[in-house]
Order: sequence, then C-alpha cells, then structure tokens
Amino acid sequence: MGLFDSIRGEFIDIIEWTDDSRDTIVWRFPRHDNEIKMGAKLVVRESQTAVFVNEGRIADVFQPGTYTLQTQNMPLLSTLKGWKYGFDSPFKAEVYFVTTRQFTDMKWGTQNPVIVRDPEFGMVRLRAFGAYAARVVDPAALLRELAGTDPQFRTEEVQEYLRRLIVGKLGSALATSGVPMLDLATQQEAIGVRLAGVLTEELKPVGIAVPTFVIENISLPPEVEQAIDTRSRMGIAGNLDQYTQFQAADALAAGASTPGSGVGEGMGLGLGMAAGQRMAAGLTPQPQPTAPASPAPSAGPPPLPVAEQWFIGVDGTQQGPYDRAALAGLVSAGTVARTTLIWKEGMSGWLSAGQVPDISGLFGAVPPPLPPQA
Repeated sequence: MGLFDSIRGEFIDIIEWTDDSRDTIVWRFPRHDNEIKMGAKLVVRESQTAVFVNEGRIADVFQPGTYTLQTQNMPLLSTLKGWKYGFDSPFKAEVYFVTTRQFTDMKWGTQNPVIVRDPEFGMVRLRAFGAYAARVVDPAALLRELAGTDPQFRTEEVQEYLRRLIVGKLGSALATSGVPMLDLATQQEAIGVRLAGVLTEELKPVGIAVPTFVIENISLPPEVEQAIDTRSRMGIAGNLDQYTQFQAADALAAGASTPGSGVGEGMGLGLGMAAGQRMAAGLTPQPQPTAPASPAPSAGPPPLPVAEQWFIGVDGTQQGPYDRAALAGLVSAGTVARTTLIWKEGMSGWLSAGQVPDISGLFGAVPPPLPPQA
C-alpha cells in the first residue's frame, strides 16, 4: 500500500487557493514537480481567476467556478501539448491564481512639490496626498508585463510604480484643471475622478485599473499660507490704516503678556488716563445746542489726489507700478495690448486691458500703421 500511496501522491486531484492575506495579487499553486491528473477539480472562488501556463506560455484562463479538467475545457493547453485525440494522461502545467478584488489600502503622496502656475499667485509649489483603489482586470496581461514567474506577487512590488505614475499625472491634472489655487479644495473630488480615468487608461497594457482615486489634502508652502493669512486679516481690517492699528494692538497685547517688558504698565497708565478723561468729560456741563453756524472757510486747498498705480503681466512676470501717463506710453509702444493682463488696487483680480473701462479708451487713441511707401 505504501508504494501505491506514493504513486497516488504524485498526481494532483484538487487545485484551489484559499487566500488568507490582504496584499497578495498573484499566487502560484505549489505543484512540487507533481503532475496534474486529467479529471482533477479546479476551484476558482469569487474575486479570483486561474491562469494555466505551459512552458512559459499562457494557455487557458478560468473565471470563478468549479471545473473538471478535461481536454474539452482546456482548448489552448490541449493545442500546446498536442492532445489531438483527447489523451487522459496526467500533465504538467503551472497554475497562477490572480486576485481580481479591489485593493483599497493603497496610499500615495508627493515627496517633492508639484509646481503649477496660478492666475492669482503666479508659480506655486503644491504638495498632495491621498488614497486609491486598484484591481486586476486582465490577469494574462498582468502576468506577462509585471508578475512574471513570481510565486507570490504582492501589492508592495507594484505600489511604488503606481505612486510614481500618479505623481507624474498629478501635476498635469492640476495645471490643466483651470481651477484657481484657492478653489482647489472644492474641486478635489472632480480632479480625483478625472485622474482615475487617466490612470486606468495608462495602466491598461499591464492589466490594472484604478476605479477610485481620492485626494485627501492639497497643501501650500508655509510662506504662501502666511501670505494668504495676511491677506485675510487685511480684508477683515478693511483698509491699511485699520490694519496698521490692528497690528499695533496685537503687538501691545503680546508685550503686555510678557513680564518685565514695561508694556503692561504703560497700557495700564494709558487706559487710566483715557478713563479719567472720559470721567472729566462726563462731569463738565455740556453747552446747550444753538443754531448751526455757517461753515468756516477752508484753511487751504484739499490734498492732491493720489496717482493711480497700475501693474501689468508680461510673459508671466509682474511689472510696475505705472501711472496712467506711463501706461499710455506702453500702449503706444505696443508693450501693452488689449489682451495684456492688468491690475490696480481695488480690482478683484487680473483682467485683460481691453476689459478695463479706464484703460480700453487708450487703445482707440493709437494711430493705425502707416501705409506702405509708393
């Protein structure tokens, strides 16, 4: 019986894979040089695909189900082995199980910042990170292009390749999205959907698809964040004078909280004097209202108006400031055209010169080119 048991052990009756890992993409069935018995059972579970390889060539691919291996349901392998008359003898072949479920724990991030051109802030360095899901849609292509003869091909072996591909496509997606930097947070989902389609098309030759791509965060350099915070505080303050007072109040509050700085005592003295002045004003009899007097003549002329300060954008570079006369000279010289970006204080953003009413009139004054000499 020992001899028959030894002979029987050389033939494989059941081929299956019970996956207990979460990161294995391809697993090769351990045949140990034994032959597969004709009529053996092949069990392919849901989210699996079985690929038979004969002498380095991919033969038959089996989808989920239970199969009895016969020459009838292995047409390609039968052709490769030359079973023209349906031999039922055992055979040798490598069997690879490929996982087709989604791998959802894939992370990505930019090690180096991605440089994009923003219409408001110019060139800006962005960093981003997030997650994505990947799955195998063409097991044969995956074996040919990536896994090869690896007996256990894991996600870690392809994750760095995918991360580099993602970073390479991310810069192009952000640069061509047409979304200002301050509005990227509201468009992260749309950009993620777009990137998922681009990556799936790029990975089609290797049999991988990216059904889901998530951008969790897009961050700016600290100096840009500080500039945005400063602009926000200026917007809250209302104008430059109020913002200066606001900064002075912050400085006084910070000095008052520092022991021994003397600022706290000075603030206390100033507040005490102000309170005394308000009390004295309250005790002083208030004069009775009288008929309004005629306005006193002005002591002098009003202050001269402040000249406008214009800035222009040429070849992605900010130039200026220019007053209106200098700007008219640039228009006459052809340096400023109707399509040139222009901005001054009070405008919400950069506009083409031809769209600004204060400037568009300058272009009408430019004479047409001289006629050619006879």
